[in-house]
Amino acid sequence: MQRTDFSFYLPEYLIAQYPTKSRTASRLLYVNKLQDLQFTDFPSLLSSKDLLVFNNTKVIPARLYGHKESGGKIEILIERILSETKAIAQIKASKSPKPNTKLYLDNNIEITVLKRVDNFFELQFNSSNSIYNILEKIGHIPLPPYIKRTDTKYDNERYQTVYAEQLGAVAAPTAGLHFDTTMLNTIKAMGVKTAFITLHVGAGTFTPMRVNDIKKHNMHSEYLEVSSQVCDLVKQTRANDGRVIAVGTTSVRALEAASDSGVIQPYTGETCIFITPGYKFISVDALLTNFHLPESTLLMLVCAFADYTITLDAYQHAVEQQYRFFSYGDAMFINAKNYGDV
Repeated sequence: MQRTDFSFYLPEYLIAQYPTKSRTASRLLYVNKLQDLQFTDFPSLLSSKDLLVFNNTKVIPARLYGHKESGGKIEILIERILSETKAIAQIKASKSPKPNTKLYLDNNIEITVLKRVDNFFELQFNSSNSIYNILEKIGHIPLPPYIKRTDTKYDNERYQTVYAEQLGAVAAPTAGLHFDTTMLNTIKAMGVKTAFITLHVGAGTFTPMRVNDIKKHNMHSEYLEVSSQVCDLVKQTRANDGRVIAVGTTSVRALEAASDSGVIQPYTGETCIFITPGYKFISVDALLTNFHLPESTLLMLVCAFADYTITLDAYQHAVEQQYRFFSYGDAMFINAKNYGDV
């Protein structure tokens, strides 16, 4: 298939620039029945046999502003922290910095550019403070490029799931943004089981695909952890005829990466799994996800899970019904097990 096969018309005004007033106030499209719901209806789509798998990664304030020795402005987006003082990052500047270039941030923090790594740079922070401490003091929440505004203190809370725990992401696992503590407690009281994987979402998730033949695309790599406890819960759920419901495409990628051998097993390390139509899912039976960018790898994953035509029909319906799109937008639910029934 070609990248352009995953294009669709999206009016710019449907791209959500702000979150809803409360987390659960968003809308929910139940794809199986093309039914328009509210997110508060989500528990009604669950059974006590089900297992919800969440991504507990925590977004770091990864965007930094500063200047070169020449005075030219720079913007740094941390992609991955390598140690207390080293990181891989994107740098936006009038000219790409060369190795040994000095960069300067607020609080008299100096950075040395060590080398270029593909489209990124390896940076040395010349400070007695750890990078995490520096980000905590002067970093900004890295809102996605389609949100056309600067971050606010409000985003520190809302561009983070209520169960975020493991620091390391530079983008939120956005399907999880719809849950508040009350809904999680409601789901737990129903007997629905929950499990947590960790996949640190990288900035590469927003990188446009530059080739038209999707087989030639080089997928970005992300760090993940799937524990033995999660694997056991997945196996028990399916043995009891329950559904493994992935909350977000990151949970799908983690579970399927851990199932590469044909059966889910504990996994710690990198994944560059690229799921496209034709992929046979091993460990995921249902998916809760937001609406994704045209021609994106995440839309391709959803098309693989729900069926290409069904997915694009659902997106067309969402546009017609003026759903809100992308990170701060609305959600969709797809049930693949016994397709068409809850």
